[in-house]
Amino acid sequence: MYEVREEEEHKVQCFLVAGPARKDETGEPYELKGLVDTLGMETCGVLVLNRIEQNPVYGMGSGKAQEIANKAKECFAECIIFDFNLESRKQRNWEKLTNIPCFDRNEVILRIFADRAQTKEAVLQVELAKLVYSLPRLSHMYGSMARQRGGNYGAKGSGETQLELDRRQVEDKIIAIKKELEQVEQTRDTQRKQREKTAAATCALVGYTNAGKSSLLNALTGADVFVENKLFATLDPTTRRLELPEGNSILLTDTVGFISNLPHTLINAFKSTLEEAALAQLLLIVVDASDEHCKQQYDQVIKVLTEINADNVPRQIVLNKCDLLNNDQVKLAELDALFPGAVHVSAKQQIGFEELLSIVTERLLGVVRVYHLPLSRSDIVAMIRKNGTVITEEWKNEFVEVSARVPGEYDKDGKPTSRTLALLDEFLIKE
Repeated sequence: MYEVREEEEHKVQCFLVAGPARKDETGEPYELKGLVDTLGMETCGVLVLNRIEQNPVYGMGSGKAQEIANKAKECFAECIIFDFNLESRKQRNWEKLTNIPCFDRNEVILRIFADRAQTKEAVLQVELAKLVYSLPRLSHMYGSMARQRGGNYGAKGSGETQLELDRRQVEDKIIAIKKELEQVEQTRDTQRKQREKTAAATCALVGYTNAGKSSLLNALTGADVFVENKLFATLDPTTRRLELPEGNSILLTDTVGFISNLPHTLINAFKSTLEEAALAQLLLIVVDASDEHCKQQYDQVIKVLTEINADNVPRQIVLNKCDLLNNDQVKLAELDALFPGAVHVSAKQQIGFEELLSIVTERLLGVVRVYHLPLSRSDIVAMIRKNGTVITEEWKNEFVEVSARVPGEYDKDGKPTSRTLALLDEFLIKE
């Protein structure tokens, strides 16, 4: 009985190979380690390469390849994971050399996504990414792919090889899944258009995976999004209404977490999901303040935002998990230097929410400004009510004094960035 329990609790032992561009200050591929841990595997050894050669067989010299194979054997590794893209041909060569499974970080991420997918859209997106990734790797999935299937020589031909048959089946399945995803995307577009009709401002939570976006959404809106201290705990975007202090509300969306070198197959598959970030009016970039690699993670988030054409969307940095720093003033000062203007919050203890909501209100609904409007221009008052938020409205003998929030701001040249703000500019009471 003990042996059975031990076998069930056994974790697959992995030997990690990192490239020179993928190491942190300690020389360890911390990101890949986190992915492996999320997948339920265990790291038994790590080797960091000084360089990657353009070798067609292994991507490095045969001597270094044999060294890696020997080290993996010494620590009883059951698989080798490379922290860089491994071409299908090189993957086959590595598996012949080591006699154990060998794959790259892309496959690790795909496996995690496959485990986490819950909704129909997420399942379809992950399945599509897996099929696209596996298409060039079909030839090493069986021992012999050259055997013929059907056909009669001299009559109907020699028939298809197993590889040709499987490739055609995969390609057909890719086409079918893309058609299903188109229908799902149409449904998402319809839902998005319905939300736009409400005229509510939109805000999206983005950030590195496991930065605490879902926890922050739950704490701010009372949602019940699944939360777990692992990478990619949630894949599906969730939109909830967030009530602001002055009685206004906005739509807050939690998005899939980012990671460095996110496979392009996943970026393409999750295109409709990532669009939630690109179409938002404000991005709250959530950063794990307790992580020593938070600056590198932030840089990767900015890189992914650029890839999905969301780099021009207004943004606000939110330093989450500040409660874990135990009021370390030195560390907090370092974070303020790295992320100027960031808000310090704790989703777990609901610290810093008042300041965060105040900033979100000003960025989306505008700062409070005072206008003196002519008594004859009641149409402008109606316009403010429609496009902005009236705080106070007082009709006096010579003018109407309106204190209101109007979306938009003034750029560095002093020009208003929204049409409503431009129309009200001549009535603005400047301090």
